[in-house]
Amino acid sequence: MATQRNPWLALSALVVGFFMILLDMTVVAVANPDIMRDLDADINKVIWVTSAYLLAYAVPLLITGRLGDRFGPKNLYLIGLAVFTAASLWCGLSGSITMLIAARAVQGLGAALMTPQTMAVITRTFPPDRRGAAMGLWGGVAGLATLVGPILGGVLVDWKGWQWIFFINIPIGVIAFALAVWLVPALETHPHKFDIPGVVLSGVGMFLLVFGIQEGNTRDWDGLIWALIIAGLVVLAAFVVNQSRNTGEPLVPLSLFKDRNFALSSVAIAAMGAAVTSMMVPSYFYLQGVRELSPTKSALVFAPMAIVTGICAPFIGKFADRLHPRIVPTVGFALFAVSTFWFAVLMTPDSSIIWFLLSAGLGGFANACIWAPLASTATHNLPIQQAGAGAGVYNTTRQVGSVLGSAAISALISARISANGLGGGGKVSEGAGGVIPEFIKAPFSTALGQSLFLPAGILVIGVIASALFVRHGQSMAGAKDKSEPQVAQLTH
Repeated sequence: MATQRNPWLALSALVVGFFMILLDMTVVAVANPDIMRDLDADINKVIWVTSAYLLAYAVPLLITGRLGDRFGPKNLYLIGLAVFTAASLWCGLSGSITMLIAARAVQGLGAALMTPQTMAVITRTFPPDRRGAAMGLWGGVAGLATLVGPILGGVLVDWKGWQWIFFINIPIGVIAFALAVWLVPALETHPHKFDIPGVVLSGVGMFLLVFGIQEGNTRDWDGLIWALIIAGLVVLAAFVVNQSRNTGEPLVPLSLFKDRNFALSSVAIAAMGAAVTSMMVPSYFYLQGVRELSPTKSALVFAPMAIVTGICAPFIGKFADRLHPRIVPTVGFALFAVSTFWFAVLMTPDSSIIWFLLSAGLGGFANACIWAPLASTATHNLPIQQAGAGAGVYNTTRQVGSVLGSAAISALISARISANGLGGGGKVSEGAGGVIPEFIKAPFSTALGQSLFLPAGILVIGVIASALFVRHGQSMAGAKDKSEPQVAQLTH
């Protein structure tokens, strides 16, 4: 039987594709100046190359998690991988900024189909006492991809041009597809009823909210933007009411949030998504604009963060199983906040790059303490039937956090630039396209350093949420008993 295969083989196959889709969340960051020049686009249109991906990725996640429960996580993963790989070819061949934005949106849809299935397969093929090590690999890949993206992007842009940050996905996608067909088992499906009102309300609400947040800075937070955001919140509130009154099978079983650790993990991963996204934006403005580093060299400043995360995550994931769930992620969030604050203090025109490398290394160890233990804690007590829904909610909160962080840091950078006597957001655009004039470097560095206090503060939310975790089995009585026998059937 396929379900008797070693679950580690299935996980190894899945993380190849998972690595690729997370890479594409950050790989474009260092390519934006080249895309602007090559496609004759302005800064607002180039921002949409990333925004379209985030939007199309975040909106369907709740739905795609449940689709995996109904039609099988393997099937949804393969469909998403095919869509993502084909869209990558389209991105690389795009001859206009409009075409590139459209292709990135399709890429995001493919990623949304894939992401919840990776966590669902872990939850359904590993027993609870072995999920920590499995989530260690998953979390290591998640953290590493987020950090490696800009480094790989910088190398490819300097070597072959921006198109190759997309073309490189094609051979990886083909290999990932073959591995998944071969190694991922066809798990049992659950014939759920499809919650159409929930699908419509969640999709519309998420679209309005995310679109409003992403476009807010572009439109100077005008009345239309606030109308979109408020409408999104109202629709999402209606969605929650709908789910609470759904006596059948709701899209998001609110019983998930009776599990204290799942609820707190969702808050913490949203903070992580927001912090990582909002940290990268001012950092690359500083390294390329103030320190005049090339895309590759600026990305390599974060190399210690990626390397340390990749090395430490699998070991920490396994080690964390032996400790109280709150210990490792709380330490991780605290250290990441310190690392980010350290970055902020170092942002002057003549700081030693060595100190940035040391701070990045500390941040890498912190990331290794967060991604895997947090995912393991979130899913530990979930019943098998709710694996897809739980993975969808968890990943949705991470994505929404990323969007919120991106919007907030853009607004804050503009505000701090004005406060430091440099005028409006035009200077940000100037810094994005190349180096800035010498007399502006000191106040520009100060503004960017001050903006980094935002991600440092957001990480404190993660510290608090992680510190409130309880021991496994205490946050949802009986959940472990329900899930273990079914997992055993899949793995023995």
